[in-house]
Amino acid sequence: MPPLLSTVITRHPRYSVALVFLVVLTTFFLIPHSTYNYVDASEYFQTRSSTRWLANLLAQQEQSYKEHLERREGLVRKFGPTAEDVESFPDSQKLYTLWDFFIPAFQCPHRVERVGNLGDGGKWMCGMDRVARQKDCVIYSFGLNGEVSFEAELLQRAPGCQIWGYDYSVQSIGPDIENGIDRNNASLASRAHFHAYALGGTDAHTSNPPTHTLKSILQENGHTFIDILKIDVESWEFEALENFVKEYIESGEVLPVGQMQIEIHATVSSGYSRFAKFKAWWEKLEAVGLRPFWTEPNMVYLNIIRGARPDLTEVGSFLSVMLLLHPC
Repeated sequence: MPPLLSTVITRHPRYSVALVFLVVLTTFFLIPHSTYNYVDASEYFQTRSSTRWLANLLAQQEQSYKEHLERREGLVRKFGPTAEDVESFPDSQKLYTLWDFFIPAFQCPHRVERVGNLGDGGKWMCGMDRVARQKDCVIYSFGLNGEVSFEAELLQRAPGCQIWGYDYSVQSIGPDIENGIDRNNASLASRAHFHAYALGGTDAHTSNPPTHTLKSILQENGHTFIDILKIDVESWEFEALENFVKEYIESGEVLPVGQMQIEIHATVSSGYSRFAKFKAWWEKLEAVGLRPFWTEPNMVYLNIIRGARPDLTEVGSFLSVMLLLHPC
C-alpha cells in the first residue's frame, strides 16, 4: 500500500470504506462523457450501520451529480456544439455564463455556515461543528492580503487546529490572528505559521517571490493531509491545482484534502476564460473526488470595477467525498 494512502487510512479508519467508493468515482469521471456508465456505489457503505444514513444520502447525491453532468454536456451541445465552440461570457443573445455549467450540485451532509466576514474574506464551510471537535487538524491558506477573518474564526472555534498561511505580498499573517485570542484566552498566533511564499505549479524556491507547489509545502511541513485548504491567489489556482491533482489522477491514490474554499479567477489574462480549457481543469478536480457544494459570486469585484465581466467567483466550496465518512 502506498505510504500516503496507508497514513490517511490509519488516521481516518473509515476511509478504507470510502476508498473503494472513490476508486469507483474516479473510474466514472475518466470515462468519456458520452457514455456515462454510472455505478451505484451505495452498496459499498452498507457494511457499516453507523454510516448507513450517510450512504443513502451519498448515493442520492451521486445520482443527482451524475444527472447534472449529463445536463452540462447537453448545455455544451446546445451552445457549442463542442466545448471549443462555447463562449464563456457571450453577448446578450445567449442567456448563460460560464458559471451556469459549473454549479454546486452536491449537497454537504452536515451543517453549512458562513465562517469569517459576511463580506469579503468570509467562506462557506461544511461541517464546521465537526471541525471544531477535531483534536488535530491542518489548515492551509494561500492568499492572505491582511484579511484573515476566515482563518481567525477557524482558530477561535477549533482549538485542535493549526494554520499555515502563505502570501508573498505581505509581511505577516494578519492582525485578526496576531491580536486574537481563542475561547480559552490563548493567543491565536501560537497556532499560526506564516511564510512569504507564492503558490504555483512548479517549484522555484530561489525566485522572487519564492514559489512553492502544494506537494513541496506538504513535504516541507511533514504533513500528509490537509483538512481545510483555502486558495485565493489571483489565477495561480489553475496551474497550482492542476499540478497537484495530476499525481493522484495517475496513481489512483487518495487526494489528501478534506475540503477546499477557493476564489476562481477565470480572467482573459489567465487563459482560463476559454470555456474548453476551464472545463478540462474543472473535470480534473471532479476526477479526484472533489464536489462543489456552495457558490457565491464576487459582487465586491463587480461593484469596484463597474462594467467588468463576472469572471471572479467564490464558486469553490468543494467537499472531498472522503470527508463524508470522517469520524468525529
